[in-house]
Amino acid sequence: MNAVLTPPTGPVGLVLTGGGARAAYQVGVLREIAHTARLCGITGSSPFQVITGTSAGAINAAALACHADDYAQAVQALFDVWSNFEAEQVYRADSLGLIKAGAPWLVMLSLGWAVARWRRAKPRSLLDNSPLESLLTEMVAFDRLPQLMAAGHVQALAVTGSCYSSGSHVTFYESGTALPVWTRSQRLAVRTRLTVRHLLASSAIPFVFPAQQLDTDEGPQWFGDGSMRQAAPISPAVHLGAERILIVGAGRMHEPEGVRAHAEGYPSVAQIAGHALSNIFLDALAVDVERLQRINSTLALLPPQQREHTALRPIEALVIAPSERLDDLAAVHLDALPITMRTLLRSLGVNHQGKQAASATRGAALASYLLFEKDYTRTLIALGEADTRARRQEVMNFFGWSPPLAAASDDTPSQAAQRTASSPRMAAAASPT
Repeated sequence: MNAVLTPPTGPVGLVLTGGGARAAYQVGVLREIAHTARLCGITGSSPFQVITGTSAGAINAAALACHADDYAQAVQALFDVWSNFEAEQVYRADSLGLIKAGAPWLVMLSLGWAVARWRRAKPRSLLDNSPLESLLTEMVAFDRLPQLMAAGHVQALAVTGSCYSSGSHVTFYESGTALPVWTRSQRLAVRTRLTVRHLLASSAIPFVFPAQQLDTDEGPQWFGDGSMRQAAPISPAVHLGAERILIVGAGRMHEPEGVRAHAEGYPSVAQIAGHALSNIFLDALAVDVERLQRINSTLALLPPQQREHTALRPIEALVIAPSERLDDLAAVHLDALPITMRTLLRSLGVNHQGKQAASATRGAALASYLLFEKDYTRTLIALGEADTRARRQEVMNFFGWSPPLAAASDDTPSQAAQRTASSPRMAAAASPT
């Protein structure tokens, strides 16, 4: 799947998947790619012409696209946000905010729907993410996008959402030129002017953050996290014209062999919720990557004459995904959360057993999506950098880059130490494909 085209041709696409706070890993990958570009003497515009994202990945995708004229600066801006994150920038973590948003949910869980109905409680989500809207308004300059597209810095940006009203999975995209709109079973595309509201909808983790209302051809409809019912996360980039695609995951593509420690006893609400979120955010990507591999293998067997009569085309793809379990890394940093959030998660069954027993912490998967704290996000950024650095030659082959002879050497020991100071257990990242 990672065969190198000589020379690489066609528009390059970027696919950033969802995962809440786990999306900090993507920033590390993008930052190391920027560093590799500098080593190769590549500066200026983004190397990605088609950028697509889902959930928190949609936020990173939009921030990149809206500053596509200066890739290094765009990545630095993302790094500045993610490396200094506090939960209060995403959701209200103060006592009053949690009481207003989360208490009705706890009432329903503990006392039943009858009491909630009697009190006329109509809770929309576990958490109030109104701070995120303010952050996105400052972080993503959508007003720049049409000019950047007209200047050729980026061809298309797409974010996905799941429609609660119709059950369809919708890709909202903005492009510089008219592109054919596609429709598949329970999947469709809508060309529109993208806004912060689309990002809030795409990142509205079910039950955790409130749904958002967006205008469609059928009128206003309610949307939630785009990772729900996302059968083909790579598809939008292909439809928008990408011929080579870098795919950044938010979880391990393959689990290593061996027996892991497991928490005993009946699974808590947090464990079940974390398992459900992992299914929503992680599983579809692995399946879609395997589908792409099979299509590429099948097309390679066809004679050139027969290839001309099929709408399918080979897609070169490079997949970079975490080499470590992010659940375990989250368990180490649970204490970084505000005490109100730790209390709420404990009520749902997140049972922190200490750093030495991180792999057995109950409910750590759920926490890994909500841990918007710099101790955790910096760890994920460092892991993304290390995983990408370990595959630098593959990255250079993918983009068709080569370093000048004078710059062929890597970081000096002091530079490397500084760049990986916060990195956890720096094992070499094996290719997941």
